[in-house]
Amino acid sequence: MASKLPDATKGLGAGGMDVEDGSGGGGGGKKVAGRWPGFVHFFFVLTVVTCALVYAPRFLSPTVPVDFLGPRQPSSGRLPVRVDGGRGNEGDALVLDNQVNSPCASMGAHGICCDRSDFNTDVCFMAGEVRTDAASLSFLLFPPQAPNGTANDANATVAEKEERVRPYTRKWEKHLMANIQEVRLRAARPDEADAHRCDVRHDAPALVMTAGGYTGNLFHAFNDGFLPAWLTVQHLRRRVVLAVLAYNPWWAGTFRELVSGLSDHHVIDLLHDKRTHCFPGAIVGTRFHGILAVEPARTKDNRTLVDFHDFLAGGYKDDSTPPEATQQQQQPRRPRLGLYSRKGTRVIENEAAVARLAESVGFDVSILETANGAPLSSEYAAVSACDVLVGVHGADLTKLLFLRPRRAALLQIAPLGVPHVARGCYEKATAMMEMQYEQYDAAANESSLVRKYPADDVVLRDPEAATRERGWDLTARVYLGGQNVSLDLGRFGDTLRRLHSRALRLPVAGP
Repeated sequence: MASKLPDATKGLGAGGMDVEDGSGGGGGGKKVAGRWPGFVHFFFVLTVVTCALVYAPRFLSPTVPVDFLGPRQPSSGRLPVRVDGGRGNEGDALVLDNQVNSPCASMGAHGICCDRSDFNTDVCFMAGEVRTDAASLSFLLFPPQAPNGTANDANATVAEKEERVRPYTRKWEKHLMANIQEVRLRAARPDEADAHRCDVRHDAPALVMTAGGYTGNLFHAFNDGFLPAWLTVQHLRRRVVLAVLAYNPWWAGTFRELVSGLSDHHVIDLLHDKRTHCFPGAIVGTRFHGILAVEPARTKDNRTLVDFHDFLAGGYKDDSTPPEATQQQQQPRRPRLGLYSRKGTRVIENEAAVARLAESVGFDVSILETANGAPLSSEYAAVSACDVLVGVHGADLTKLLFLRPRRAALLQIAPLGVPHVARGCYEKATAMMEMQYEQYDAAANESSLVRKYPADDVVLRDPEAATRERGWDLTARVYLGGQNVSLDLGRFGDTLRRLHSRALRLPVAGP
């Protein structure tokens, strides 16, 4: 990744050669230099030599840290990092833990504290000078310097045991967590300082997260990754450095707007960057409030899922809407329905008829293609323009987060055997955004499974009993991975008319 620092070789081209031998710049260098009074030339040379003597050691000394990754910060801009939300001498302190009633809330300005009380995730906090050790994938907490410049014994009060964290929000799923790299946290001894000199010094704390796990699936990328990360550090207002495990170019490119929205700094590829990074604190792991959920009572600043929507809008929204488009939005219009067109499994086999039905009800219909390779910014533009988003249960319905809070509606089509799973994924999130949630549960005669199983088979006759007997494997293989739907247009039309009537009752507003 290119450095944001100025190139040290710039300014030593033609202009520099003029000073030395007059060979640069159009052949006029010697004439200009020759007209200079001797004392001017002397002071010019003296200035150059003085600057070289003063500044050269800062770049040539191997013991002086230089940050070639992040934006340069003024030395006076560094604020004390506290876990308890107190204030430092230089203004508001950075609060590491924004969780209400956290067991780490009483942690002081120097120490290590882990909250392992949540079923889904472990989160650890390190307050003080933290340095990385790439060889052991460790974060080391060093004691603060005493007034005489020597290390004090602050680490004597830090628990001697080593903390270990796998920073992913599905700790109950043992086989998956075994593939998440384990990060070690411990207090360093004063004599370890020389072996861990800072190569890169940051003025913001680190957040250690992973791009691994189920991140390749959009639902999990948001539910397991970016929403928990936002919950954990949104109060830092991008003054945080993302230190990412399992970093890869696809993740960085697909979610670049979200990465930029979380942090003002370059991402650290934690597994491949072998330098020693130094931070004024660290958070290892992320908070989790439930499936696509934000519980305001659990954050000190009472954040909601609508605030997360606003975070997404800040990254994806295009404010360059043409004036004619704005004028068109102010005119009476038919409500817009977005219909997700799936490929492979859980396809709506009579999709064209469903689209015509929605148009006859009074919607303008947009067919939204899944897995089309479009950037998420364009997906945001398409979905946020919809009054109603419709689709069969799947990861693309995670984009309900792009809908307009308090106005839009989600209509989720649940295939046979999937109603409970479907509702559990998206109903609560829709309610948290104060939108309308509708679920259309497909009947046996609307499922393609009628072509695979006898009418009296338990798979068709009693899906709940079938899943109780055969477990999640049956749900994943048959109900999620092995069926399509052909919707009953009469019954489905009743749901569409109800949503259309609701959309007409809402006051006209722009996106």
